[in-house]
Amino acid sequence: MIEEPCSIPEEVRSKLEKQQYRIAGSHSAVKTCAWLKHSLKGEGDCYKSKFYGINSHRCLQCTPSTIWCNLKCIFCWRSASWYNKKMMDCKVDEPKLIVDEMIRQQQKLVAGYNKHPKVPEYMYKEALTPKHAAISLSGEPTFYPKISELIDEFHSRDMTTFLVTNGTTPEVLEKLDPLPTQLYVTMIAPTKESFEKTARPSDKKAWEKIMQTVEILPSLNTRIVMRLTLVPGYNMIEPQKFRELFLRSEADYLEPKGFMSVGDARQRLSYEIMPRFEKIEQFSKQIIEDSDLKIIDYKEDSAVTLIAKEDYSARKTLGK
Repeated sequence: MIEEPCSIPEEVRSKLEKQQYRIAGSHSAVKTCAWLKHSLKGEGDCYKSKFYGINSHRCLQCTPSTIWCNLKCIFCWRSASWYNKKMMDCKVDEPKLIVDEMIRQQQKLVAGYNKHPKVPEYMYKEALTPKHAAISLSGEPTFYPKISELIDEFHSRDMTTFLVTNGTTPEVLEKLDPLPTQLYVTMIAPTKESFEKTARPSDKKAWEKIMQTVEILPSLNTRIVMRLTLVPGYNMIEPQKFRELFLRSEADYLEPKGFMSVGDARQRLSYEIMPRFEKIEQFSKQIIEDSDLKIIDYKEDSAVTLIAKEDYSARKTLGK
């Protein structure tokens, strides 16, 4: 019987808190993103707001697996020094406790905006009650063994969910019940060789597992986005192979986005190689070339486009 709780080492916890993470329970965390702050002050919203209707000031950026991942992606802004590939040899927190603590910590993070001259009182009050959970902050969320129950707990509170996964746990994705409101699968690279160079996996069969995920995605009855985080010289290659993987997956949307030189990614990738919107747009056009795919939306300041076979009337209604 597992007795030792899953926990974050004190030195790592201290570093996280200095970076404005707030630990929820023993192994989960939240962190407000810059767009939440911009949204509160009327200075713009996240591209997820433009693409999918999410209210940025009511978005809970969170993770149940803060330091547990099986990849060390070159573009990741989290610290690889926190990397811990397993989450099965320790006792995990219950979903209700995690969500209670996440919301409590989020409320503490936004408390400083009370009476802020640029923040309307009603928006501040709304921010205290998140309506959307972006399960994506750090680590691989599907390593949390009660991920289905966590999604259910969010849904029971009338919240929508994005679950972001690296695709290396097809056996978990296949059994998700309930499914998230939207499933994000990060397609890190178009080939095994470029994947291993970019993702630096600890699991020698990670690429094969991602290919299994691509095959099961058509059977998952929820909205699915294939996400590309593009780095020149690593994975910003062979656009036609990205297209092939997207079409095989039957995902609803393909989201090519330039990596951001922020956080610990700055130690591995220089600011100068960060692709601007023009390069992402050009690469997106190469992806859709000679196909029935279209660029249906974009956000220049986030260096991201949105690709699909057709636009959908319900696309921008997740936050409604």
